[in-house]
Amino acid sequence: MNMKKREINSARTPVYRDAGFELPTAGTTSDAFAAEIFHEREPDLYIYSRYRNPTVVAAEEAIMATEGSEWALLAESGMAAIDTALSIFQEAGKTGRWLFFSEIYGGTLSYISSVLVRRRGMDIRFFNSTGKTYDYALLEQVIADTRPDFVYFETISNPLLIVAEGRRIISLSKKYGARVIVDNTFATSLLWKPLDDGADIVIHSATKYLSGHGNLTAGVICGNDKELMKSAIEYRKYVGHMLSPDDAYRLQTQLTSFELRFRQQCANAAAVAALLGSSSEVNAVLYPGIETHPTHKAAKDITGGKGYGAMVTFDMNGITPEEKRARRDRFIAAVYPEIRLIPTLGDSHTILMPVEAVWGAKYPEPGMIRMSLGFEPTADIESVISRGLKT
Repeated sequence: MNMKKREINSARTPVYRDAGFELPTAGTTSDAFAAEIFHEREPDLYIYSRYRNPTVVAAEEAIMATEGSEWALLAESGMAAIDTALSIFQEAGKTGRWLFFSEIYGGTLSYISSVLVRRRGMDIRFFNSTGKTYDYALLEQVIADTRPDFVYFETISNPLLIVAEGRRIISLSKKYGARVIVDNTFATSLLWKPLDDGADIVIHSATKYLSGHGNLTAGVICGNDKELMKSAIEYRKYVGHMLSPDDAYRLQTQLTSFELRFRQQCANAAAVAALLGSSSEVNAVLYPGIETHPTHKAAKDITGGKGYGAMVTFDMNGITPEEKRARRDRFIAAVYPEIRLIPTLGDSHTILMPVEAVWGAKYPEPGMIRMSLGFEPTADIESVISRGLKT
């Protein structure tokens, strides 16, 4: 029995779980596939959910409004977004050098070594930090010498929270004809919008603050250049980097509270950084909002003082590595179960991760802990951390 279709008076885009979409005639089908060569962000006729899906498109439009971008494309994870963003710059026989800052997410570094270098044979170069900041005169020299196709950096690094002088990096890169890709996950569009300052591509692990509840994985690529968008749509379609409609629906609903959540998380991070800094049990606190942080000025310039992120990294006191490691472990045990050890960030509740246990030789500080602040009441978090510092 055929049921008459009618519009439902809902304010939300439904979850379209269709694998394929109905095309009523052969002529319509021909038109739909012929239009695919134009790689429109929102097609007139949907064909297959690996190509585009209306629920995913609706979530992308919500991110476009947050980012202030001409387009946004969702993928099933942050790494899928990174793969898409980087791969659109690769063309057989024409790809040159790619320059990455060394202080970037460990998963991205592993992707570079395992996929870009070992499997694809790319010519990858790195710009290294000088401990807890960047030497921009050296950066210009490296860009001038290597002449990369693009420069890739993170606004706030992980786990040392080095804040990049983003506008300066973009200007230097453009001076030598390089495009710019920014992973803005830690800062989010609330603190800085790199596209407004000339970046070509902005990436977020939407798993983190855009979704903010630790219950889905997603990544997003944002930009203003329509040709880059078309190339990204084509690549995403053929490798299958499409977010599911169910996750896109949930992400869109979570985005409505993004700014409220992230403002509270930044406020909690500032309060916790001050608390840790006043404790004799803590050797050092790395938080860009502290005036003594090596990149505090850069953080203030780029964010306009709106906030300094929701991450705090700190190092427990101790004379020997064993003593520091033991102090770290006592703290982790004492704040449980309110603060749990979960190897991610951006969750609704405050979570932590021991740096040495995850990064090993790269960051071997045995007493160091990276804490991702949630949006619980500030006093509640301070009470739990105070308890941990007393053990």
